[in-house]
Amino acid sequence: MAVQTYKTQPRVMPSTRSLRLRRILGRVLTYAVLIGGAALVLAPLLWTFSTALKTTPQTLSYPPEWTPRPVMWSNFAEAMTAVPFHIYYGNSLLIAVLRVTGQLVSSSLVAYGFARLRFPGRNFLFIVVLSTIMIPFQVLLIPRFVLFRELNWLDTLLPLIVPSFFGGAFTIFLLRQYMLTIPNELDDAARIDGCGPFGIFWRIILPLSAPALGAAAVFEFLDSWDEFLTPLIYLNSEKNYTVELGLNAFRTQYFTEWNLFMAASLVAMVIPVTVFFIAQKYFISGVALTGGGGVKG
Repeated sequence: MAVQTYKTQPRVMPSTRSLRLRRILGRVLTYAVLIGGAALVLAPLLWTFSTALKTTPQTLSYPPEWTPRPVMWSNFAEAMTAVPFHIYYGNSLLIAVLRVTGQLVSSSLVAYGFARLRFPGRNFLFIVVLSTIMIPFQVLLIPRFVLFRELNWLDTLLPLIVPSFFGGAFTIFLLRQYMLTIPNELDDAARIDGCGPFGIFWRIILPLSAPALGAAAVFEFLDSWDEFLTPLIYLNSEKNYTVELGLNAFRTQYFTEWNLFMAASLVAMVIPVTVFFIAQKYFISGVALTGGGGVKG
């Protein structure tokens, strides 16, 4: 019986030049997409900066012009002196710093209790704390307003500061998840050396939780600086305005002078942008923590 033989076709491997060409084309395509996305993101910011340097008639010209002629650097000084922005900045900084302090102090203590202490109902209480994240802000608006009115706190900075000293569900969750990654053997070693629960928290857990604390501080600072609705509800006097309320009042008063408004907006962006770049690594690590990277539950 004849045996059939099959000839296998030799496998054609792509040449080194072809592979290099594909790699180059892939990189070109990737950089093109990234540059296009960056251009879309930066275009509004560039337009804001361009408008801030224009004259008032040029901001209203049609078709729009990107290049200011002449360049009006004086718009920034005029915008800052048109309304007391130094007061707005001071109020926003005070609120942001105190809110960050309150959140870190209170939330770190609560998170330590949920992460390292053992007590009945711990998991149930943690679920209750997490469930408060799902409560819309509008639901609590009227009860809080009535409470602060009875305390005579309306038109003061207290309604914007004091609640942060009672912790926040998101910050508690963030810190608790990070504290769970710290080995329990460190607690045992500290107990052998005579440390109590607070000593373990202060000497062991808190220093090791610096990345999570930094991320929580950045989140809270940016959230406080950008908040508009809560100050709008509780503040009436111009002396208590935050930067966001000041910008809104400025827009209402100078609604036709977009160059001055854009200049004031850019100045208002200086502090949050500076904070972001200084604490960028904490911000990125906070995003990784909230996404569950490297965190065990």
